[in-house]
Amino acid sequence: MSSIFLSRRVLLAAAPALTAAGTAWAAPENRLTAYKTPWCGCCGGWISHMRQAGWTVEVIEHEDLAPIRARHGIPDRLASCHTAVVGAYAVEGHVPAGDVDRLLRERPAARALSAPGMPAGSPGMEAAGREPYTTMLILNDGSTRVFGRHNGA
Repeated sequence: MSSIFLSRRVLLAAAPALTAAGTAWAAPENRLTAYKTPWCGCCGGWISHMRQAGWTVEVIEHEDLAPIRARHGIPDRLASCHTAVVGAYAVEGHVPAGDVDRLLRERPAARALSAPGMPAGSPGMEAAGREPYTTMLILNDGSTRVFGRHNGA
């Protein structure tokens, strides 16, 4: 057998394994942990939004989320009513699933993504009307930049 023919056979035989390995790496499981207070209803709306977008969400209730936000470097000015953790990132507040997907696809050097406050018309806050809002990327050095614009922002 020629070495070219043998090399081609080896590559063809290995292709399924290489494809499976590449697919597993490129398509991480959509799992996150959401920390919320027991009494917040809009957090449940955001969790439903994430689940409808294909995410598996583990919910952990705490009465005080400030220590969780502090652990993930989310300043008070960018806080909201719940904090989620997905991989190395925190997701603060009513961030749309599409922004979380983009965060994981692009993997910027950042610690968190935030929709500060409780913007009307954001996922989980639809009943409150509709207002323009932005999602903010919190970089590793603590600075921020606009990550997404929503509702005409």
